[in-house]
Amino acid sequence: MNHEIRVREVRLIDQDNQQVGVVPIQQALTMAQEAELDLVEVAPGAKPPVCKIVDFKKIIYEQKRRARESRKRQKTIEVKEVKMRPSIDKHDYETKINHAREFLNDGNKVKFTFTYKGRERVHQDRAQQLLDQIIKDLDDIGQSEHVARMNNLLSAMIMIRKR
Repeated sequence: MNHEIRVREVRLIDQDNQQVGVVPIQQALTMAQEAELDLVEVAPGAKPPVCKIVDFKKIIYEQKRRARESRKRQKTIEVKEVKMRPSIDKHDYETKINHAREFLNDGNKVKFTFTYKGRERVHQDRAQQLLDQIIKDLDDIGQSEHVARMNNLLSAMIMIRKR
């Protein structure tokens, strides 16, 4: 920008987007000062580099505005966790599955975590059967991402994301 440009000649585009041509850097700086605008290097890799006479503050403002707009359109995906034990009752299981369906319909991922207490650790096959049942029950709305991962025999997890 302005005096930071260290070449002898530049291809100049004026404030009306008209190509002036290849001019010495001093002439380009003088034209920018007369227009009370900045000389900004648009394509530094070109031979000679392309510079444009513009209001630099306006360019910065436009970039910030575009970044703000793109952040507005982004949707963050949250991971909702559903905890249960391998010895869960049928009604409680259905309630947890319905909550998982709501989470998936809202566009979130669902993580099922099984915790074991006492002698339940011996019956990890029950948790595996429950994991398979969850995958089957949510197959119409979601797709499993991480299947049956055991963590120190204390929990098993499954991540399900919406199709």
